Amino acid sequence: MVEHPSKDIVGSEGSELAGKKIALCITGSVAAYKSPDLARELMRLGAEVFCVMTQAAQKIIHPYLMEWATGNPVVTELTGGLEHVALAGEHEERVDLVLVAPATANTISKAACGIGDTSVTSVISTAMGAGIPIIVVPAMHESMYKHPAVAENLRKLREMGVYVVEPVIEEKKAKLPDVQDVVDEVVNVLSPKDMQGMKVLVTAGPTYEPIDPVRIITNRSSGKMGIAIAREARRRGAEVTLVCGPTDVRIPRGIKTIWVETTQQLFDAVVTELKSSAYDVVAAAAAAADYTPEKAFGYKVPTREHPSLEIKLTSTPKVIDTVKEVSPSSFLIAFRAEYGVSDEELIQSAIKRMKTANADMIVVNDVGRPNVGFRYDTNEVFVIDKDENVVHIPLTSKKEVAKRVMDMALARMGRAVFAQQ
Repeated sequence: MVEHPSKDIVGSEGSELAGKKIALCITGSVAAYKSPDLARELMRLGAEVFCVMTQAAQKIIHPYLMEWATGNPVVTELTGGLEHVALAGEHEERVDLVLVAPATANTISKAACGIGDTSVTSVISTAMGAGIPIIVVPAMHESMYKHPAVAENLRKLREMGVYVVEPVIEEKKAKLPDVQDVVDEVVNVLSPKDMQGMKVLVTAGPTYEPIDPVRIITNRSSGKMGIAIAREARRRGAEVTLVCGPTDVRIPRGIKTIWVETTQQLFDAVVTELKSSAYDVVAAAAAAADYTPEKAFGYKVPTREHPSLEIKLTSTPKVIDTVKEVSPSSFLIAFRAEYGVSDEELIQSAIKRMKTANADMIVVNDVGRPNVGFRYDTNEVFVIDKDENVVHIPLTSKKEVAKRVMDMALARMGRAVFAQQ
């Protein structure tokens, strides 16, 4: 028989979960309506997803929907086929992770007490005994989530090694987080941790320099590259702090974020962080504005009264020129953008800037090329180290660029790089 047509999306957006098998367990929360999207996003990163549903979950969404979503038969009850053992027992064909999303108060409490009276709780019990990673994502009314027994049972599960993704509290409900946040947690749990114990500081996004309370000077940066670097470092086990300018890009959970607006604020935040904590890596990916008005107007300048306007600009502080002065032991990855130059000009410009900043590595691109840099999800870069070794990363996704940049940084630092998808 041919493969289920729904599997044609597997690996379409990445390979972070390639070769991984995931049991997606769905319980009787109304948040089950998000389960098809969750399954599909896991598949797009390469995962094979097997769905397990309680009877209560089947009253909210039909098993046919999850069979369509995953391309695999759905476990709706336990039979002589021992479905819970087939999925999560101690054998080579078992799943790599059990994801309970959404998880009701009922299922959470039973799992914490070792009760296996449904298809889902039996899979959880079997997986726990077999040492398979388990992620639980609670979703229920806030009053139920705040029940002391539920809180205690979540504590018990954490002590047993279960990962708990905190819900979003709003409208008096403990809601399932954004699907991408859950997917990020799955990727984080299943990824090799070659940056465990490291602290990484990343800057991202543009900065705004005020002309008056309404108008600003800025650039076209979206923050996507820097945020991809931050996400990659966290995926590999690092403790990540992100200093970020204004952006609409989603920041992954688990990343400490310091929001700034101006270049001076960015500069001050970076210096403060470097003085207060020892960072192993600093990735300066922010596109800070190079100039700021010498004096901003305290009121909105009326254009009818001022058909032309002269503004004196002064240069802003250079963050990367200060990193090594404040934190000499940090491995500094500088980023540089050029426009409309040849590869050789791009490389030579980067080498010169790397030396003036005393950076350990520099990543440079030409934002004048198609689909490169600002606002795009793709990038083409050259990565150059202190020995002037040059690596060209052809046009690819920014998350792939982030992965390869971190691989090179770790290798340069003399740290083992685990096999990455």
